Amino acid sequence: MLKSKRGDVGLREIAKEIGGVSASTLSRIEQEHLPDIDTFLSICKWLEVSPEFFTEKKDEDASTANMVVAHLRADKTLHPDTARALIKMINLAYESTRPVSHGKRVAKR
Repeated sequence: MLKSKRGDVGLREIAKEIGGVSASTLSRIEQEHLPDIDTFLSICKWLEVSPEFFTEKKDEDASTANMVVAHLRADKTLHPDTARALIKMINLAYESTRPVSHGKRVAKR
């Protein structure tokens, strides 16, 4: 998500935006090294995602929807109105897979 949001912007500039995180730390994170908790929380704030997003959840559909929505929010190439429209469609699509009041699930298409 870090790579996706920063796009072509350099790690040093992103490190300054985040604050308290070095460019070398960001590079290691992009190479799939785990950050310390303070760095993790700072990056989550910069990405505009809840740290809870990364916890394992029982509702796999909600977790997938959250991941897609987070990527759309982080994508600086999308116009904000387009991102909002796509997020609305994704949320509606995943709502149709949740249990309905009479105990049956709506079929996925």
